[in-house]
Amino acid sequence: MFSIEDGLAGVTFAVKLHPRARQNAITGELGDALKLSLSAPPVEGKANAACIEFFANLLKVPRSSVTIASGLSSRRKVIRVSGISADEVRKRLGV
Repeated sequence: MFSIEDGLAGVTFAVKLHPRARQNAITGELGDALKLSLSAPPVEGKANAACIEFFANLLKVPRSSVTIASGLSSRRKVIRVSGISADEVRKRLGV
């Protein structure tokens, strides 16, 4: 089951990234992580930047509020969002 955790530095949740997809979209859950498809390739940080931009737009927060807490070079990442509550993230993600 997908989980969103509230912490001192912000809300965190896990993401399993699928780069070079046809479109940018959340395609489901995989264990405790959201499965995210991105059209960006996994080179030179392009997929990481696309991931940050995707969640900033979806959650309606500034890009500076979204960071990758862990997994910069992995497909499995932990996303941290500051300035928003876990309940609000659940509502905006629709989970």
